[in-house]
This record gives sequence, C-alpha cells and structure tokens, in this order.
Amino acid sequence: MSNLVSFTRMPIAIIGAGGIGRAHVARGMRSDAVTIAAIADPAAGAREFAASVGVAWYADHRAMLDAVRPACAIVATPNAQHVDIGLDCIAHGVALLVEKPIADSVSEARRLCEAAAARGVPLMVGHQRRHNPIIAAARRMLAAGVLGRPVSVTAMSTWFKPDAYFDTAWRREAGGGPVLINLIHDIDLLRFLLGEITCVQAVTSNFVRRHAVEDTAAVMLTFANGALGAISVSDSAVAPWNWDLAAGEAAHYPRQDVNSHYLCGTEASLTLPRLEVWRYRGARGWHEPLTAERTQVHTADPYAEQLRHLRAVVEGGVAPICSGQDGLRTLEATLAVHTAAASGRPVTLCA
Repeated sequence: MSNLVSFTRMPIAIIGAGGIGRAHVARGMRSDAVTIAAIADPAAGAREFAASVGVAWYADHRAMLDAVRPACAIVATPNAQHVDIGLDCIAHGVALLVEKPIADSVSEARRLCEAAAARGVPLMVGHQRRHNPIIAAARRMLAAGVLGRPVSVTAMSTWFKPDAYFDTAWRREAGGGPVLINLIHDIDLLRFLLGEITCVQAVTSNFVRRHAVEDTAAVMLTFANGALGAISVSDSAVAPWNWDLAAGEAAHYPRQDVNSHYLCGTEASLTLPRLEVWRYRGARGWHEPLTAERTQVHTADPYAEQLRHLRAVVEGGVAPICSGQDGLRTLEATLAVHTAAASGRPVTLCA
C-alpha cells in the first residue's frame, strides 16, 4: 500500500526544523487535513525533535523524498536553500509550499516558478496572512466596492526586538533586517488587497542599532490602480502598531487592540485588523459627520487554514491563494526597497 493512501489525512513532509518548521509541525499534528509524514533536517536537534513528536526523521531531504514520497513538502529552511530544495521536490513531482521569501533573488525565484510550471507541480509561498479571515473579509469588501476607488493606504510595522534577538550573526547583516524579515509580509498583504505595485521609493537607516543592516525604513508605493501607499517599518521602536501585535495571529505575541493598516477610498475607508468602515451616511464633505461600523469575523489560525488550503490545491486542483508567481512579485517589490534606498531614486516595476 502506498503512503498516499495509508493516511486519511494528506501526508506532508517538513524540510527544515527551525522555528517556522516546528510551527508547521505543531499545526500539522492538530490538523484534520494533513498529517506529518516526515521531517528532514541534518541538525542533531532536528532528529531529537522528530523523535519527540513521533515522526520519521531524515538527515537528507532527497532520501526522504525517495523513501516517503509525500503529497507535498513545506520548505522551511534558510532562504538560500529554498530554490535548490524546491527543485529537488519538483523533480520528484512533489507539490511544495516554500516559506517566504520564495528565494534570495528574483532570478532564482523565476527559475523555481518556471521549473514548477514545466513539470505541472503546484508551488505555493508561505505568506500566511492571506489565510487570515480578517484579510479575506477585507478583500471581499474591496471587491464589492465598499471603499469606492482606492486612494491611499498607510501601514505601520513598528515594534521592538530585544537585544538578544541579534545574538544570531545573520540578523545583524544584510538581508537580516526588518525589510526582508517583516516588511515583506506587509507588501504582500497590500498586493493581495490593492493589486500590483508599479513604483517603489524608500529610505532606510541603521541609526539606532548601528548594525550593517537597516533597523528602520520609510517606503512609498504606487499601485497600478493609481492608489499610493506609505509604510513605516522599524524593529527598534517601542510601539504596538504592527500586524502581529494587532491581529493576534500568534499566541506568543501579546495582542493589542489597535490598528496597523488604514485603507482610504473615494466612498469609505477601512482599518485593519479591526475592520472598521468609515463613511458618510448623508451629505458628503469634511464638515459632515462620519459613521463608523465594525465587522467582527470568526478567528482562525492562518497557518492551520494554510494547511487546509494546501490540501485543496494538491488534491482538488484549487488555485493557490499565494502562488509562486505571487511570491516572486512580492519579493521583487521588497528587494526594490533596498535598491531605491541605496540609489535615492524610484524603482519602476512592471504591473
């Protein structure tokens, strides 16, 4: 009997047993959609972790793919390994979800996307916010025209990372700062809600921590629909205004009753994550009273919802909510922040 039919839940493998890999394992152990068939990671700690949760362990992901033949693999390794491991999965015909960012560069991301398309293998990227019911509700509101024509969006990703966070060397070097670690999620969220980004302007600073990598950035975005965006990001500011603290997606962050994203349109405006709609009910104009309405949605763990969606994509032919191409475009816009900041000039992107 093959592994594909020996489970009532879809068997998946986790490649990389660091923090995010273990988070996927935890959700998979509780999931009604998938089961964790194997963990692949050469680290001794990974072997001990796999034993502790009763899952088969492999030092080499290729050996695991040969032996287990999972229906899907989640690639949760360091960024530089995403493409090579992803290509191995594709060569085995195994669908994959690659944690963000999809790759270190746009060219490498494109190579992975092209390989998946050529082989007909589903490729998804782990921008989990897309699976949050709050974002799903906001997207429905935008699609229904509640805001009218989008005009602008203001977003904040400001919080304080403790000094011990930077004891890991790569977090003090290029690529380890809040632009690629945190801002990439906000850029993807805004792309998901407002569409493609056509221009990026930015300034960055390492004034506070004095590391080789930035600790703060200010970013201006132009969207293909004409809307403009402004994002403030910093991992050195004592502040509650960021999605992770405001949305309550993870229990290890103390949830704050605040907003982090403000979308403005010609008919109304919308706050996130509180889903407040501000609009006129009568005469329109700045002297007139505004009405605020708040929508409460059921809460759900976006990582768990992502696993259910993963199964639907692999078994049911459902289109990925965040495809490889989506991951590529988000990476392209995020890397443009560094390019724009270094050059002092706008970076134009194709719509």
